[in-house]
Amino acid sequence: MANIKYDKILLKLSGEAFLGEKQYGIDQKVLSRVAKEIKEIKKLGCAVGIIIGGGNIFRGYEGSVESGMDRATADYMGMLATIMNALALQDALEKEEVVTRVQSALLIPGVAEPYIRRRAIRHLEKGRVVIFAAGTGNPYFSTDTAAALRALEINCEVILKATKVNGVYDSDPQKNKAAKMFKRLSYKDVLGKDLEVMDHTAVSLCKDNKMPIVVFNLNKSGSIIDVIKGKEIGTLIS
Repeated sequence: MANIKYDKILLKLSGEAFLGEKQYGIDQKVLSRVAKEIKEIKKLGCAVGIIIGGGNIFRGYEGSVESGMDRATADYMGMLATIMNALALQDALEKEEVVTRVQSALLIPGVAEPYIRRRAIRHLEKGRVVIFAAGTGNPYFSTDTAAALRALEINCEVILKATKVNGVYDSDPQKNKAAKMFKRLSYKDVLGKDLEVMDHTAVSLCKDNKMPIVVFNLNKSGSIIDVIKGKEIGTLIS
């Protein structure tokens, strides 16, 4: 087994990460690359749980604001989008011969197991990747909060939050070329400066339970492996 910094991780993937060059849906090239990287970190001996958003298909909050749709209804639609992404990633991982289980916080027994904490832990002990779909199963809670919750429940050592930029900045680096990236931040910094990393509920959960968060660029090939090996990339929040 290779020398790695983390033995058990929760990987948080946004739905937008699956867009690639597309405006909507799933770019199979991105999906395949992510699956290959997950396969590599499995080979290193790391247990992997994954939370996926659904923003490439439908965002509950935005659907509510833009259309006037009932917020709870919109959020449930967003949860269904995460299940679609979870099934797509499961398929990509199994093509790489990585045994994978999807557990859903919403009961959809035809396509996914129900989320059961002890079963999830057992899957991880057997070397399977577990993808947690449908967020927390409750409206008004983001998949960031679901990531913090599941990471704590299955005893992960760290949350890896994959983004489109290199880390956490003091302003939007895609709009401001002079934006400064932070190498390290405290939970209080994130909450006090209202930095758009994860929502406040998720950050507060991590703060209260001392769960570190590493924010990094998923678009850089090998970035997940680099974090697992302990290379100082992205932003560490602790």
